[in-house]
Formats: sequence, C-alpha cells, structure tokens
Amino acid sequence: MTDTLLISRDGPVARVFLNRPDVRNAFNDGVIAELAAAFTGFAADATLRAVVLGGHGKAFCAGADLSWMRAMADYTWEQNRADAQALADMLHAIWSCPVPVIGRVHGDCYAGGVGLAAVCDILVAAEGVNFCLSEAKLGLIPATIGPYVVKALGEQASRRYFATAERFDAARAHALGFVHEVVPADALDAKVDELLAALVANGPAAVRACKSLVHDVAARPIDADLRAETARRIADVRASAEGKEGVQAFLNKRDPSWR
Repeated sequence: MTDTLLISRDGPVARVFLNRPDVRNAFNDGVIAELAAAFTGFAADATLRAVVLGGHGKAFCAGADLSWMRAMADYTWEQNRADAQALADMLHAIWSCPVPVIGRVHGDCYAGGVGLAAVCDILVAAEGVNFCLSEAKLGLIPATIGPYVVKALGEQASRRYFATAERFDAARAHALGFVHEVVPADALDAKVDELLAALVANGPAAVRACKSLVHDVAARPIDADLRAETARRIADVRASAEGKEGVQAFLNKRDPSWR
C-alpha cells in the first residue's frame, strides 16, 4: 500500500482505492505500475473472492494526470510505445483478475478512467456521475482502453462516444448496459456491500469459473467445439468437491460449507 493507492482486506474481499483526490484520482506511470502489481498479486491469491475498485475524493478517475501528459509531450515514439504498453498491461491485469471486480464509481469518470470502469465485471455508479471518452478533444484516441470499452459499452455506442467525446451521465450509461446499478451517492457503499454478499454466498470456485466462462465464450461461434467444451466444463464442475457439496447442501436444505 502507498499513499496514492490504498489497499485493504476484509476476509476474502480486497478493496483498492485510488487516493489522489487533489488531481481527481488521475493516474500517472507510478499509479499504473501500482495497480498492475496489486492485481497481479490478487491473481495469485487463492483465498480472494472479490475486489472493489474505487477512488477517494470527488471523482473516481479523471484519466491521465496533467503533469504526466506534459512530460509525455516530449517523448519519443519508443517512449510513447512503452508508456502505452504499461497502461495496456495494467488494464489487462484487472480485466483478467480471476475473481469479480466491482467498480465503485462516483464523480467524474473520464478518458482512462472509463477504461478502468470498463475492465470491472460489475459497475455501480452514483447518480450524477458523468462519463466521457474525451481523447478526441485532444487529438488523441482511446486506443489502449478501446477493446474493453467496446466490450462493455457496445460497438454502436462506442462509435458515437469515441468520435464525439460527448459526456454521458450514469442514467445513460445504465440504459446502454455499461453500468449495472445507479444509486444515490449515499447508497453507493450499501449497494456494493449487497453485491459482495451475493458473491461470497456462492461457491468460490464456481464464481471464478463463471467469470472465466464469460471471457472464453463471449466472442466465439456456437459450434461443435464450443458445445463440447461447455459440456466438459460443467462435467468437471459437477465432479468437483465444491460442486458435489453444493448440490448435496441444496438437496438436504442446508447451507454449503463455504458459507
């Protein structure tokens, strides 16, 4: 844990909060490295069951830090490439985290901040949150965040908001399917806790397998290979100790051992 990234643990749940409120949690190369290291560590933690990603202060994340952007103005192509690769790798570390990541979004969520939101599995936003893919206003493009935003926001909406750089609010993000829940700001933590309770009530291995299943089948054709793979996956789970325990608990009307 550092001053700019606060990480806490409550049993099987980790919480990661950006802590640069003076710059609306804008990130720089240091924050990117810290986030990548944190989520790489989470990937190796078999006891972890969920992660909450949020920010302290008035905003979730306003994108790139202005001081960092000024420094990048003098970068060579090679330096820009290395810098962008670090951001791409950090986003992938969050997206590929084996347990669900809940994004707790409040205040502004701009540019790279939208990328951070997009790599979360579940998004809860406070009423009044504004999203903006603002890169085109600066003559730039949302390239490294693009694959994740297109998946989460949808291709058609991305065509518009990538090119126009318009702001859209939480209600619009919810209507587009980008945000799962929109709640009053003072109810944000309660909704996050409600979702955490739902996640930890389920089979730990099953939840991880569910996340992996969505990643693996989302863009694949429903052909013979996929049908065979999904049949194998459910057979593996049914034959596992957790699968047997869950079914027996249900049949015997008792709580499973993981609760």
